[in-house]
Amino acid sequence: MRNHKATTAAAALAAAGALLLTGCGGGSKRGDDSKKIAGADTGASASASPSASASSTPDAANRPKVVLPAGDVLTFDPEKTGDPVKDAILADNAEYQKAIEEAIDKQDPKSKSVAFYSVGKALIIDTQWIAGFVKDGTSVTGTTRLFNREVTVDKDGSAQLTYCGDETKGFTKDRKTGKVNVTPPDKNSYVSYVSRLRKNAQGVWQTTMVSSVRGDQKCQP
Repeated sequence: MRNHKATTAAAALAAAGALLLTGCGGGSKRGDDSKKIAGADTGASASASPSASASSTPDAANRPKVVLPAGDVLTFDPEKTGDPVKDAILADNAEYQKAIEEAIDKQDPKSKSVAFYSVGKALIIDTQWIAGFVKDGTSVTGTTRLFNREVTVDKDGSAQLTYCGDETKGFTKDRKTGKVNVTPPDKNSYVSYVSRLRKNAQGVWQTTMVSSVRGDQKCQP
């Protein structure tokens, strides 16, 4: 998520994408060097009105407190469906997305919050993605809207989450100069995502895989 030219991050994720055989870049992988980031635009292992959330608080599962930097906003639509299982999946996916953005702001590829919400190949990709921003000296700012979020729970207990990303108002920022890398919106500002999630022993729905298609027609306005 985020309109950007994070070439280092792109290169790292393109290489890591081979581990997943899925992704977002060149029109699909989180190795995309033309636009964004967020916990999604990558390989990793899934109606209410939209609203923004800047932080989260711990709960019985010892979820970490995730705080987005000032000026960085993620909105989720819908946030809830009325189904308790699906709502739990949507909530943990939202925290996953925010944890990645927080880690980019803190320049922390080994973020414990990211590792809390993603595992396996997803975590490998997320770590490399964040490290790319560290190497490029960039962070994220602006607003990214994640919408059309739909959950399907499978018989084996895993879940699939599909959604779209609107990155027209989300950008990267040079950490040294503070300059925001604004790019004009186009069809590639919209991305479709498919995530896989599974609930762990603590009751947390962790992302295990994510694939995406940049410029997907079904997410265009």
